[in-house]
Amino acid sequence: MNFSILGTGMYVPDNIVTNDDMSKIVDTSDEWIRQRVGVQRRHICTTETTVELGYQAALRALENSGTKPEELDLILAATVSGDNVSPSLSCMIQRKLGATCTAYDINAACSAFLYLLETAAGYFARGKVKKVLVVGAERLSKLVDWKDRGTCVIFADGAGAAVLGKGSGYLDSTFTTRGGDTVIKIPAYAGESPFSRLEPERPFIHMEGQETFKYAVNAICSDINKLLEQNGLTPDEIKYIVPHQANKRIIDLACIRLKMPISKFYVNIQEYGNTSSASIPIALDEINRKGLLKCGDLIILTAFGAGLSNAACLIRW
Repeated sequence: MNFSILGTGMYVPDNIVTNDDMSKIVDTSDEWIRQRVGVQRRHICTTETTVELGYQAALRALENSGTKPEELDLILAATVSGDNVSPSLSCMIQRKLGATCTAYDINAACSAFLYLLETAAGYFARGKVKKVLVVGAERLSKLVDWKDRGTCVIFADGAGAAVLGKGSGYLDSTFTTRGGDTVIKIPAYAGESPFSRLEPERPFIHMEGQETFKYAVNAICSDINKLLEQNGLTPDEIKYIVPHQANKRIIDLACIRLKMPISKFYVNIQEYGNTSSASIPIALDEINRKGLLKCGDLIILTAFGAGLSNAACLIRW
């Protein structure tokens, strides 16, 4: 026994920051950003917290699935940009929803939403739950160096969520972790211990662009091919591939290597930028609400990020 997706939801801040707006902050331009990343605009928080983003996405997912908060047996959340170290994002969403179920967070950076699904699958397999809420929420605007055009033009804020229920929609998955902090790293607050001899690091996103690019393309291609082979499928049998929205050029090159048309990949980075763990559930909600999927369609979700970690899963809608 595993699960099916009963409903989806997303939420982004009202404040939209265009590439032209970014050119007033750092040395960049609309053309530079579009060509190198594919982002045209992004949603950036003004007064919203990470909890509020996740809560609003959760409300929409519950409504879309016809689920009441008191029906939830588990809430799993993912973020690298929580409002607090503790309590967790999931606990605060639980409180705001008025739910009483178990709640905890998983940190796997941009791949985390798929880790939430895999964790939920274990609970369903053991018959421990009937309905689960999974949420990815990020306020990455607080983690970027707004003087670094290599990162501040990419990342943005938003949240996505899904309600899972008993079913047979989660078909297969693959997960890889290659521990290290040389390619992508977000240092924590160093603290003020009078005994510490560690050199404090600036608590912003540090990313080696070229290394991230190569790793991401290889991860997407490897994971998709693995799922297709393991399940005896051809690309034509997949309705959509929903990739983590990190860089449009990453997706374009993956399409070429996989010999698949770009139309097979759902892309919305132009509107939202890179929202880390919220990226895939935001895209999934758009696909759902646009009516692009029908019952029985096969989709592949694929992600990559800090850890280094990458993951992909095969789902029947």
